[in-house]
Amino acid sequence: MDKGIYCLVLKNPACTVKVGALGPILFAAGWHSYIGSALGPGGLVRLERHLSLKGDRKPQWHIDYLLTDPRFVIDYAVSATTTERLECQVAAALARDGTGVQRFGCSDCDCPSHLMYWSTDPKERIVAAFTDLGLTSGIKTIITPKRQGNV
Repeated sequence: MDKGIYCLVLKNPACTVKVGALGPILFAAGWHSYIGSALGPGGLVRLERHLSLKGDRKPQWHIDYLLTDPRFVIDYAVSATTTERLECQVAAALARDGTGVQRFGCSDCDCPSHLMYWSTDPKERIVAAFTDLGLTSGIKTIITPKRQGNV
């Protein structure tokens, strides 16, 4: 099983979502990118779990609250194979251009955030952040019934 890191890119309207212990968070309309690690036992299969998460499952991680909310639609995912813990470095690189959602997705590290807000599509910035760390990234466009509907 390949191990690595990934970045989920979601598009959403302005809305408020209760995110576990973080409480209600106001999300601006636009794109949000979530940087995660896939270094555990399942490797990059974790990315597939995120892509198939349905609203009838109880959220386990912060990102699950957005993935189960019908207002958030996964647009694409960027991933790369690595055995190094680089997700915090990617989050720091993206934070230079994006705006972090405080404490989101980083309860196991000292980062201010692993979820960035963008008013425009961040694809080029994400790929550049991966490339700057010597990673070869792949992009997977997601076609789901939610994506085909109105957002």
